[in-house]
Amino acid sequence: MRPLWVIGDIHGAYDKLRAILLRAGLIDFDGSWTAGDAHVVFLGDYVDRGPNGVGVIRLIRSLEVQAQEVGGQVTALLGNHEVMFLAALVFRHSDPQDRYGYREYWLENGGQVRDADLLEPSDLAWLSERPAMATSHDWLLVHADSLMYLKLGSSIEGVNAAVLELMTNPDPDDWGAFLNAFTDRFAFVLGAGDEKARQMLSTFGGQRVAHGHTPVYVLLDEHLHGPTLGAGAPIPYAGRLCVAMDSGMAYREDAGFIARLNRHGIAEVVTFPSGGDFY
Repeated sequence: MRPLWVIGDIHGAYDKLRAILLRAGLIDFDGSWTAGDAHVVFLGDYVDRGPNGVGVIRLIRSLEVQAQEVGGQVTALLGNHEVMFLAALVFRHSDPQDRYGYREYWLENGGQVRDADLLEPSDLAWLSERPAMATSHDWLLVHADSLMYLKLGSSIEGVNAAVLELMTNPDPDDWGAFLNAFTDRFAFVLGAGDEKARQMLSTFGGQRVAHGHTPVYVLLDEHLHGPTLGAGAPIPYAGRLCVAMDSGMAYREDAGFIARLNRHGIAEVVTFPSGGDFY
């Protein structure tokens, strides 16, 4: 079985992303794919907060092409910050006074004007076509720790089709509702969280859920009551049915990790800047 590597929210931390991928042996110093037939999954939130979201987007797009050429695979999911970013761009012509508030919302949530200035039409199209969900190696892969996906469809194909329809037919009310849905987080850690995780898995497939969206130190501090300092690894919880993958790399200087997952759980973690830790 080919390796499965998963990385959470990058938020414009381009240099840190390159360093982590290099340490994991997935790219070389030139940023070229060296992962062979591996499957690398990015869980969304490529932009905002950090300084170079466009660089992150273009690196992932390049790796997507290179991986395919040698039998590997890159999957890049849609995060809520991509939706914020796209809303600010898509509605700027039809709503130049920002009556809908999408540009203000994007800027308040770490939007980087430089990213908007540098984005090219092909980048915009690529972002608009990102899937919301995927499965690999018995893992259900999503951006958010939320039950919102259950409201969008009853299969991965159905959810992805519904999201693609929404993203390519901009209706301001629909986009607002979609963005609001991402505020529903902590679904699998609150009351009966393991049952909610099983509901997601029974609907969409897989044995475990890997998600981003909520940084691991926030999850530890607010709900799991673990140490918030040095939270430099994925956090299994909900009876080990879920793994939180948002390292908070754009928020903390020492944060950042990528994990290799297999059917048994977390197989390997490569961190920034300390290198690799093994489970």
